[in-house]
Amino acid sequence: MTHRVIVLNGGSSTGKTTLARALQQVLPEAWLWIGVDAFVEALPPALQDSTEGLEVAADGAVTVGARFRELEAAWMAGVAAMVRAGAKVVIDEVFLGGAASQQRWARALDGLDVFWVGVRCDPATAAARELARGDRAPGMAAGQAELVHRGVRYDLEVDTTGDRPAAVAREIAERAGLLTLRRA
Repeated sequence: MTHRVIVLNGGSSTGKTTLARALQQVLPEAWLWIGVDAFVEALPPALQDSTEGLEVAADGAVTVGARFRELEAAWMAGVAAMVRAGAKVVIDEVFLGGAASQQRWARALDGLDVFWVGVRCDPATAAARELARGDRAPGMAAGQAELVHRGVRYDLEVDTTGDRPAAVAREIAERAGLLTLRRA
C-alpha cells in the first residue's frame, strides 16, 4: 500500500508549514496540505481565546476546552473522509497532548496508510522564527518544543533548523517510499 497521509508533528515555529509546502513541490502527485492553523482559524470567535475552545496564555501555553475537542474530532473525521475519497493529504499538526493527540489522529485515520514525521528545530531558531512571525505568543515555541513529542512514535524524525526545506521534504518522500532516489 502507498502512503496516502503524511502527518507532520512539531511545536510552533518549527517549520512544519514550510515543510508541507516543500512536500507539495517534491511529491510526484497532487497532495493537499491541511494545517491545524486552518482549523483554529475556522473556529468561531467565541471559541478563540475561550475556556471552552482554545486559550493561549501570555507565556504561550495553550489549553483546549471540551467544545474544541468535539469540533477537532469532526475535523479529523472530515480529513480522513477526504483521504478515503481519494485525496492524498499532508497534515500539519501540533500534538499538544503528545501521545494522546497522536492516538486521536490514529483513530480517525484507522485503516489508512499513514507516515508519521516528528519535526524538530533548535529551540533558539524556533524562538527567533516565532518572534519574526509576530502572530504567536512569545514562549509558545519553547513551551511546545518537547511537549508535542512526548510518547509519540514516528516513522521518521527530521530537523528543520537549517534553511533546507526541499532537502528535508525529499528525505521524507524517499523514506515514505513516495519518491525514488535518482542516481547519476
